[in-house]
Amino acid sequence: MRIHPETRIGAVHYTVRDLNRQVDFYRDILGFHLLWCDGDTAALGTKTRELLRLTENPSAPAPGRTTGLYHTAFLVPTKWELAHLVNRVIETRTPVQGHSNHGTHLALYLPDPEGNGIELAWDFPKEQWPMKDGVIRFEDMPREGIDLEALLSELDKDPSPWNGLSDETVVGHVHLHVSHLDETRAFYRDLLGFDITIEGEHLGALFFSAGGYHHHIGTNVWRGVGIPAPPEGARGLRYFTIVLPHGGELERLAARLQQAGVQAQTSEDGQQGLVVRDPAGNGVLLQAA
Repeated sequence: MRIHPETRIGAVHYTVRDLNRQVDFYRDILGFHLLWCDGDTAALGTKTRELLRLTENPSAPAPGRTTGLYHTAFLVPTKWELAHLVNRVIETRTPVQGHSNHGTHLALYLPDPEGNGIELAWDFPKEQWPMKDGVIRFEDMPREGIDLEALLSELDKDPSPWNGLSDETVVGHVHLHVSHLDETRAFYRDLLGFDITIEGEHLGALFFSAGGYHHHIGTNVWRGVGIPAPPEGARGLRYFTIVLPHGGELERLAARLQQAGVQAQTSEDGQQGLVVRDPAGNGVLLQAA
């Protein structure tokens, strides 16, 4: 069974130690809109779409060298908007980890104040991707950084003010630390039905997608094979969301999970859908659009 081609990634949910600091960073530096804040939890995103939920626990333990989030990619619809985000990071002297032209997309990497990885991304048109027969090989992807001068020149072409993340911004993908690639393949490809679209197993990584996208879920064993899951309640990723196009697809997938003996639970934060854990212990919320 292949997952529906219109499947996409939805909001991510983190446990954080300092809610106000995290909200300030995403809102004031990266242009997220604060959608609501209720007690220890806040939601941020575009004006019309939740992209990130944060729940505070000041005593949350550090995850250590465990599975969990490598980064979340927030995908903007235009090169102009990525240029504004990059310019904003430069102006505020926000620390970055690097930048890349992947051939499929441009990406700027940085951590949030609690170390959750962020990728700010813009996709090239699909016809420009280095894809052959539905697969992208690592060897065919560029090994270069972003031409920052060319990117920032987009701002000169259109001097319109930037008012934060546009409504078309989405979570493009998540990239996870996992324990074993064979178990990861069995879960995301064989059970959930994603395709493997970027072949990188020889480099310790697997990338999965629906509908021919370059990747919706990246996974790697770069922290080590066999690493454990984080301690209960640790700072970092609680879950990411896989959004199926309608309830029938969710029911079909739920039946497949039950048949495979995978335990599914309702979300503890009131979200509609089912929560499962991949073999590395990463939380996955399955939800209908």
